[in-house]
Amino acid sequence: MAATRIALFASGLAVLLLLVQGSPPGPVVQCQSGNTNCTVTNGYGAFPDRSTCHVAAVAYPSTEQELLFAVSDATAKQQHMKAVTRYSHSIPKLSCPGGPSGQGLVISTQRLNRSVSVDMATSRMTFEAGITLRQLLDAAAARGLALPHSPYWQGVTLGGLMSTGSHGSSLFGKGSAVHEYVVGMRLVVPSPVPVNGYYAKIVNLGEDDPDLLAAKVSLGVLGVISQQVTLQLEPMFKRSITNRVVGDVGFEQTISSYAVTTYYGDLIWYPSQGRVVYRDDYKVPITTKGKGVNDHLFVRAQPTLDVASTRASEELLELTRNAVGKCVLSRSQVDTQIANGMGLKNNDGGLSDFTGYPVIGNQSDMQSSGSCLRSAEDNLLTACAWDPRFAGSFYHQTAISIPFTTVADFIADVKKLRDAHPNALCGTELSLGFFMRFLRNSTAYLGKTDDVVEIDITYYRSRDPKRPRLYEDVLEEIEQMALFKYHGLPHWGKNRNVGFLSIKNKLGAKLDKFVSAMQKYDSKGLFSSDWTDAVLGLRGKEVVVQGDGCALEGLCICSTDDHCAPKQGYYCRSGQVYEQARVCRKIKSVEADGLPWSSSYRSH
Repeated sequence: MAATRIALFASGLAVLLLLVQGSPPGPVVQCQSGNTNCTVTNGYGAFPDRSTCHVAAVAYPSTEQELLFAVSDATAKQQHMKAVTRYSHSIPKLSCPGGPSGQGLVISTQRLNRSVSVDMATSRMTFEAGITLRQLLDAAAARGLALPHSPYWQGVTLGGLMSTGSHGSSLFGKGSAVHEYVVGMRLVVPSPVPVNGYYAKIVNLGEDDPDLLAAKVSLGVLGVISQQVTLQLEPMFKRSITNRVVGDVGFEQTISSYAVTTYYGDLIWYPSQGRVVYRDDYKVPITTKGKGVNDHLFVRAQPTLDVASTRASEELLELTRNAVGKCVLSRSQVDTQIANGMGLKNNDGGLSDFTGYPVIGNQSDMQSSGSCLRSAEDNLLTACAWDPRFAGSFYHQTAISIPFTTVADFIADVKKLRDAHPNALCGTELSLGFFMRFLRNSTAYLGKTDDVVEIDITYYRSRDPKRPRLYEDVLEEIEQMALFKYHGLPHWGKNRNVGFLSIKNKLGAKLDKFVSAMQKYDSKGLFSSDWTDAVLGLRGKEVVVQGDGCALEGLCICSTDDHCAPKQGYYCRSGQVYEQARVCRKIKSVEADGLPWSSSYRSH
């Protein structure tokens, strides 16, 4: 049965390469009556704790004046607020307001999606916060300008990607985080006293304003980014990309030298396959021949029946504890991706989309992808693979940045776990393995504190929160190792709850400066929530949610067997390489294990 499903998957992926249709994502805010009595979710249909976010209402301002009124009205009522973006692709509960459930307001930026102005002499453009990345790139390209760096996924807005510190991959110039190219912005923030009749005001933050360092990466707790975000762009150029596959022996020792010599380089490590895909990615002059496009396979519209079949295959492999089957499935998928240029298209008139390397195209066409967002509606025959309207992909995503100075040691530790459990990491290879991008340290208060390698790991999540995964303990140990042994920082828009432990200690004085700015612009905490308070270490809130099975979902680090799934044979034990880790391990016999749980758990 599993072999049949794997064959179906391979044929489905071949069909995918020919598809151009797709149902765009559905709305993330659903209301019972007009714009009132609503629920808010993210683009995946589930927050890390699987809770439902209820709000009293949603507002859809289309001008800065309407935004000012919405914030003023909520402030006058002392109503908690949150901005919500069009696709809401943050995994944590950043879009759910604080205060009593069902009484908050969400302010959608969906209609604040325009280009405002351009200064060709300085290569600066100003945009509204709700403009999507794809719209922004196209608007800049129409003026012969390019955004130097961006996330790889187009389904984000300018305000959303700034608020979470989203980025591409580069150590050159100011680095790959978009917020490093913000030279000014406007915020609408609460006002405790009326200003021109409003309990809200507009704040202009210029290039030299120290508060811009707080606003550039803010988690949405200062107010709403409004009409004017000004970006430093540059004249359009092209990129030349070649994906190169090598063995993984000693690759960790070359990451630093690769990062400082490859302008837009990144790499994908497939640990169980012992392979690394280097993306040799360079700036080239605009006159260079080539009209290539980046249309990554994972973010094209996919046949929903095939995606559901693939998910069912993985669920069956999990249920039957068939790790070898996952390895076969992942090997087939990676081979297909590599053979098809990882979704790059030459557009040179050849018989297939991808006809060989290098693939050369304009920066605006090569820097991100996400064609599943903008295809014509086809009644869910095809869609983004994770669209919650059908039983497709459902996953956890751990994204942690580790300083260049220690990343080789981290990878060496992961290799030790891989060698001890050769099939344990095959599941990650169904979703780009260990995906590594490069960032420079940031002046933004919530930005990176060092030059880092951000490592994204995407892996199976059961639809039953009480059901453990294959090799649950190995991925938990890697997660804790990255966070605590190697002092990694989380991506603000990804990760399970445990990824945000000890943020206050890791950011230190920079966090204190951010909190000061937060209190300056929103002294009542109307844009704060239990989640942002917990992440920032405020008001006594905690990111950990204790309870039976809490470690399975990353809501806690286990300290008792009940935090795992003892009835299914998963018990809380120490890590094997990083012994300070506490992980849920499958044990055939507790008596044979000989390690009854003790009270020696050390909190992180």
